[in-house]
Amino acid sequence: MSKTSSPIVALFGIYDADATIVGEVSYWIGARFGIRHCSLCDITHSLFKQKSEWQQCQKRLAQEHGADFQAFHRNDAPAQVLKAAAGKYPVVISKDSSGGYSIFMDNSAIESCGKSPQKFLDEIVKRLK
Repeated sequence: MSKTSSPIVALFGIYDADATIVGEVSYWIGARFGIRHCSLCDITHSLFKQKSEWQQCQKRLAQEHGADFQAFHRNDAPAQVLKAAAGKYPVVISKDSSGGYSIFMDNSAIESCGKSPQKFLDEIVKRLK
């Protein structure tokens, strides 16, 4: 985790998957057979759609802690976010109020939350303090 002197205003999750039909289908099939895995996907999505528990955690993060969380795939994330990720996926990148980007949570930190949106939110909030 990289701590900045400016408050964090946004968080960007980058999945270890591509947002194409081929990318989505190959990830879904690979995940079912245990040959593909993305710890961030496990937290935010169920088998077919985004988890409602994650949607609630995402709203609380913005309302109670002032940090907007947006998720992207490797091939559709903004250039500054991809640059900060340096090819390490999945990852959560922070943007501070001065416009700086840095790694906020790496894969091992995301993985430590299991598949729990609440544990993920708790870890984010702890790191924001």
